[in-house]
Amino acid sequence: MNVIKTAFHPDVSPDDLSPESELKLIERHAARGIVVRGETILLLYTERYHDYSLPGGGIDDGEDEIACLIRELEEETGAQGVRNIKAFARYDEYRPWYKSDADVIYMISHCYVCEIDEELGATAFESHEVSNGMKPVWINIYEAIAHNEEVIANSDKKGLSIERETFLLREIAETLVERQLIESK
Repeated sequence: MNVIKTAFHPDVSPDDLSPESELKLIERHAARGIVVRGETILLLYTERYHDYSLPGGGIDDGEDEIACLIRELEEETGAQGVRNIKAFARYDEYRPWYKSDADVIYMISHCYVCEIDEELGATAFESHEVSNGMKPVWINIYEAIAHNEEVIANSDKKGLSIERETFLLREIAETLVERQLIESK
């Protein structure tokens, strides 16, 4: 899968990853789903951070990327009939980790385009997702990008993932949405 960006949080530098560094690094892989219909995309809105993000999450031990993608789409959006799964891109990032097992997390996001059935079923959010006010929404991709950009510029409650999510949404708009519009003419 093509890496489209490697990002460093402002509190993490490449020197923090050197063999001389005393900081402990952990690696986490995630699968993220891209479901687009014209200019509309299926995203998660998180009330706590007031942002839009791709559905997806961490790959469990023994689970492959595709199985994780399907599980996360089903749990977070109620998606059914996940099919026609195609690799889109990978986004790598280094950011601070706030748990006692490490200082820095290397998050590797494997992003896939797919189709789902028209109707969404019930979600199965984890307790922290419920308390954060997550909900699946169909939204115009350009509205989601503009909203996230406004949050980045003006909110003090933004989450760590909004930069990644907004970058990915711009890439999706440029490479998938605009290509679909050109091909349909």
